[in-house]
Amino acid sequence: MRSAIARDRARQGSGEPPASRPEIVDTAAALTALETRTTDDLRIEWHELHRTLPPRRLSRDLILRAIAYRLQERAYGGLSLAMERRLNALAEELSAKGAAHFDAGVILKPGSKLVREWHGRAHTVIVLEDGFEYEGQRHRSLTRIATLITGVHWSGLVFFGLKKRRRGPSEAAGP
Repeated sequence: MRSAIARDRARQGSGEPPASRPEIVDTAAALTALETRTTDDLRIEWHELHRTLPPRRLSRDLILRAIAYRLQERAYGGLSLAMERRLNALAEELSAKGAAHFDAGVILKPGSKLVREWHGRAHTVIVLEDGFEYEGQRHRSLTRIATLITGVHWSGLVFFGLKKRRRGPSEAAGP
């Protein structure tokens, strides 16, 4: 007879949730069952989870997605406090400045690869926790790497296409 730990390890390779976490199994079953429920049943589920009725014109698909998110949030936890603050700050900026002036900023995940072709050669940069790696060497900024590649000062974000270059008055007017 196999132990519970051995069964859980075997399940990890199969993609099944570990039996030692019953809320995961229950959540997976609940998510699967959502697809078969009627729109009226989904509206009732929404009310139980959100303590309010869903907006009248909200599609069945969006109701289903919101319920699925809330169920997963309960099982696995929600957004971190830092992420909630960031989202609130972005929402305030959008309200204050309008969509034309909105810039969400760039957040690069460690392990991401940035590729830029320059003079017929592809240059690859790997995002690290504390900087960037280019040609086997660590650098603290993309700007430094862009300068190494081009020989002149460049904004690293602009060079790698992560931020649009601001146009001067003569460029904005066009030909």
